[in-house]
Amino acid sequence: MSRLSVVSALTIFFAMASPASAQPGTGRGGDPLLWYSPRASNVVIPQARAYSVGHQTGIRVAAVRATVVILEQVATTTLDVDLKNSGPALQEAELLLPVPAGATLTGFDYKGKASEPTAKILPKDDASRIYHGLVARVRDPALLEFAGYNLVRTSVFPVAAYRTQTVRLVYETLLSVDGDRVDYVLPRSAAVDQAIPWTIKVSVTTKRALSTVYSPSHALETTRGGPGQISAALGRGPTTVPGPFLLSFLVERGEGLAASVFAFPDPKIGGGYFLLLVGLPADAAARRKPIPREVTLVLDRSGSMNGEKLGQAKTASARILEELRDGESFNVIVYHQAVDLFSKGPVLKNASSLKAALRWLDAVDSTGGTNIYDALVEVLRPRPLPGLLPLVLFLTDGLPTVGTTSEVAIRDLAIRHNPWKRRIFTFGVGVDVNTPLLEKIAAETRAVATFILPGEPLDEKLERVFERLSGPILTDPELHILDAAGAASFGRVRDMIPGTPPDLFEGDQLVVAGRYVGDEPMFFELAGNYLGEEKRFRFTFEPARASTRNSFVPRLWASRQIAVLIDIIRQAGADSPLAPDRARIVNDPKLQEIVQEIIRLSIEFGILTEYTAFFATEGTPLDDPEENARRALGNFVERAVKIRSGLGSVNQDLNRSNQVKQRVLNPRNVYYDKKMNLVESSSVQQAGSRAFWRQGSRWMDGRLMNKARRGGKMKPSKVIRFGSEDYMDLVDRLSEDNRQGSIAMEGDILLELDGEEVLIEGPTPSY
Repeated sequence: MSRLSVVSALTIFFAMASPASAQPGTGRGGDPLLWYSPRASNVVIPQARAYSVGHQTGIRVAAVRATVVILEQVATTTLDVDLKNSGPALQEAELLLPVPAGATLTGFDYKGKASEPTAKILPKDDASRIYHGLVARVRDPALLEFAGYNLVRTSVFPVAAYRTQTVRLVYETLLSVDGDRVDYVLPRSAAVDQAIPWTIKVSVTTKRALSTVYSPSHALETTRGGPGQISAALGRGPTTVPGPFLLSFLVERGEGLAASVFAFPDPKIGGGYFLLLVGLPADAAARRKPIPREVTLVLDRSGSMNGEKLGQAKTASARILEELRDGESFNVIVYHQAVDLFSKGPVLKNASSLKAALRWLDAVDSTGGTNIYDALVEVLRPRPLPGLLPLVLFLTDGLPTVGTTSEVAIRDLAIRHNPWKRRIFTFGVGVDVNTPLLEKIAAETRAVATFILPGEPLDEKLERVFERLSGPILTDPELHILDAAGAASFGRVRDMIPGTPPDLFEGDQLVVAGRYVGDEPMFFELAGNYLGEEKRFRFTFEPARASTRNSFVPRLWASRQIAVLIDIIRQAGADSPLAPDRARIVNDPKLQEIVQEIIRLSIEFGILTEYTAFFATEGTPLDDPEENARRALGNFVERAVKIRSGLGSVNQDLNRSNQVKQRVLNPRNVYYDKKMNLVESSSVQQAGSRAFWRQGSRWMDGRLMNKARRGGKMKPSKVIRFGSEDYMDLVDRLSEDNRQGSIAMEGDILLELDGEEVLIEGPTPSY
């Protein structure tokens, strides 16, 4: 971006010379308000808000509907914007719409009587003048988020009293391409107080087969219409999740896996952060049969399972057995204080074996205690049939009460004495289960844990997990790092999560986050059993292509890393209520070191957990390292270490599980509290790769607060006033690195810049 596009525009707007001296394009000077004269009493920016620049009650953006149609590399974006006039008089408005560079406007319309509707795309220089002119009028720096975008400016249109006006804009963009990956962005505000509901629907069509669609910004629900067609929409949940809508898709090149790497450079760690996205072929299962499965159903038949729970478990088990394909095998194990087996080993599914199993299953009743240890012994003992993927669906509704009941012993049995590498998918029914035990068993055996809360349908959740396991495509995957010559490369990546990639089933995608070292090209090699054959797939990673626009990458990695560290603390509490040296565990220096690292990552990247939520509480002195460490350690001890079952344990493992595999940003830091209520925070603002914490009327850069924790000072070495020349220089500088969001917040901002503390004195909004 040229200096005129940002700095000169701001200089013009904020200079205090007389209006008569200002001439377009002549540099600094002149009345800033002359550079942007609103055509109506309301200015609407759908991605942010509506601003009233007159004396009437303003209109508001009631909702936005975005429909995106992508054909190959061209995206057509249609925005329907609903504007609500709650006042008694007709009001006029104009609309300003930030759009990516190179966008072409193809449609603009609204309902109502007015002059011929017009809209025009302004280039970056003119767009910057309008952005900053509006900032000068309404005293709201939030619009600086859109510095660098082109701008659609519309004609004036009416909004009748007490009515809603719908405005439609349509524009086309040529999407950027990185190898086999195509990227789309819909500019929107990242402000956590953004409350405009959006619905977003996307259709992607390509001539080459589509491997996968991924959004790091918003959860998606996808539907495949064919090898080259995928539809996506925002997933269930709040429609007000802030931030630009980012979407990428991978197209296939030849047979096998497709992959791409997003990278964010960070010199302070000697390289940066990466995110590896791997997608499966669109029709792998159709071209070749997926790997056959061996399914072992393990049902708790203790007395507490009596009634509806056991009935639903038996019903779901029967359906699972019926859905197994010819050539696949199964077994059924039920346990209370003792263990009963349908067969001593797996049996091939056929009409005869299925009939016998259903008859045997139907006779199962409930009584007695819960012997989880011996049930696992019988699960792990038999050798699987050759060529089959061994899957276990292990269900329990209680704590171990019979036989070996030690959490550590049961955990180690499943993880260390699993010679045939069975995947143990655990199901905790109700809340009287040891949740960290079930979570750990699943995670360490390439499986997942599922918790069925009271009142939830057990059979539906059990069958839903089994449906996801319908088509094994890549099993026993291993990820290797190679140099340009194809030899093993050491010391190039660290803190890669997950360390052991999971099996990939039909429709899956693999997302691996980590940190890289150096700037030389390298390869990721993913090896494993691909549709019954040992295969190796190589994907090039060129750190030189890392971009600050991939600012979501370090935050996703940090969130996963925090979850890994929380799990270490959680597992340290195994058997602790019975251990005489629990105090020693609590005071372990290694545990304290882990807590300190969680605090550092949380503050730098703006990530809250239930253990560190007090960081966002008004009045918490985030620059007091000793007090914050004491409170955080206390929370970890009282909850993560001590609580192993109950609703307050279920919520912890759901939070950790969601976080350790997180692939979508969580800007409002939503998590489950100990009563399973969803909570969120508006006191943390994530801006690019930075995080800012609200402290009264001031926003504090997380990097500065970590500096204070290390004994540094929190006193600014420089003060910049909103609208001054220094302020304009700072805007220009931050825009070049896509960091302008760091000063797009209301109030004072204490910012770390080149190792210095810079205080930006914010304006008082006039809207």
